[in-house]
Amino acid sequence: MNAIRLLTLAPFYLLVTTGCAGTLPPPQHPTDLPKNVDTIARDVLEKTGVPSASVAVVQSGKIAYVKAYGNARLDPLAPAAPDMRYCIGSISKQFTAAAVMLLVEEGKLGLDDPISKYVPGLTRGDDITIRMLLSHTSGYQDYAPQDYMIPDWEKPISGQAILDRWAKRPLDFEPGTKWQYSNTNFVIAGMIIEKAGGAPLFDLLKRRVFDPLGMRSVTNSDLKKLSETDPTGYLRHALGPLHPAPKEGPGWMFAAGELAMTAEDLAKWDIALMHGAALTPASYRAIETEVLLKSGAGTHYGLGIGVRMVSSHRVLEHGGEVSGYVAENVVLPDDDLAIVVLTNQDASAAADQIATRTREALLEMAVPRNEEKNRAIRRIFDDLALGKIDRSLFTPNANQYFGERALRDYSESLSKLGKPDSFAQKRTSSRGGMTFRRFEVKYPKKTLNLTIYETAEGKFEQFLIDAED
Repeated sequence: MNAIRLLTLAPFYLLVTTGCAGTLPPPQHPTDLPKNVDTIARDVLEKTGVPSASVAVVQSGKIAYVKAYGNARLDPLAPAAPDMRYCIGSISKQFTAAAVMLLVEEGKLGLDDPISKYVPGLTRGDDITIRMLLSHTSGYQDYAPQDYMIPDWEKPISGQAILDRWAKRPLDFEPGTKWQYSNTNFVIAGMIIEKAGGAPLFDLLKRRVFDPLGMRSVTNSDLKKLSETDPTGYLRHALGPLHPAPKEGPGWMFAAGELAMTAEDLAKWDIALMHGAALTPASYRAIETEVLLKSGAGTHYGLGIGVRMVSSHRVLEHGGEVSGYVAENVVLPDDDLAIVVLTNQDASAAADQIATRTREALLEMAVPRNEEKNRAIRRIFDDLALGKIDRSLFTPNANQYFGERALRDYSESLSKLGKPDSFAQKRTSSRGGMTFRRFEVKYPKKTLNLTIYETAEGKFEQFLIDAED
């Protein structure tokens, strides 16, 4: 049940999964979404050996693409289909946070209420708030840090038993002073929800979130394994063959990773995150706002979801893993983009790789393109590799930068690389009254970043090159 926590072990996964070393090839169809996703998903599944992936993509705030790849079951062999449900593991945490916010809206609890008000007898319960639980800043020790099934997890357990074993120990740190992922936090939060709301967590979510958003496939996989028509979960030992993964006993995933659904239904929730359906705008802001430690340092985490900036884009992201399944959910709310990837093998980086590469492809597709301008920039780049420069194209500052030594260094270092395999614009934005552009220049053994500032008059103020890897 390792990653009913946030997936943070990409380096580990790269060591234990098949064929993940090296740089994966870029999509071959930069403006074609279906071909992009097909290329990415099939390439990653082939290299990792993960049996299947179900993918949903949101563009312009609407579901633009849903498709499944590979095999849902290996014996008997059955292809994956988009209407199949996968366990989403820790992605469930944002739904637990949503349930808390629904009760906050009703005045039944407050984010800064001490947890002792609802669940007595826990370590430092008077000093730890519900907000600290949902942001992993409480100090409670994680009951499920392992990345494989341990024997205890196959036995049934109650939420109270989890709390008795893990939430009555000394804290790992003073509340609010550190960030440390802990499933124990969300078991406590689930029990608070059920006490304050007077109903089971899943029933509350079904009535207030899943049904209104049309998420008909959602089920509580904590109570029982998925049906025979859904994908089988698999595991592998090191680089060995795939084996059916065991199922956790009831109770272990409660509130921390209990949900299963189709990729399309999770994408419906992503659209709600973007557009404010199901919860009030204030509730969504609370979920999506980075929680700060007492020191003022950021945690890159909101309430049940990771929050960060990637190349000036706001990203809401969470991974999830339970025995046999890994999922990844990425939302770019300001861009009206989202990517859902569900897979059926645990301890694998495939879901993260597919989601990351699809995100990069979507952002590349969104970059405004001026092919004539791009060709002119490429000519300048090629000239610099030859030690030449047309100074009429540059501002006085840039011409000062490109003195004799700079031109020599550009020429000697770039000419050794030969001809680029690709020269592609990756990002554009505005700053200081100028247009900023970033290009990726790929050679067989090296990738360069080219960053440019262009004035309103069309002169280049900056034309800098550095190595990406």
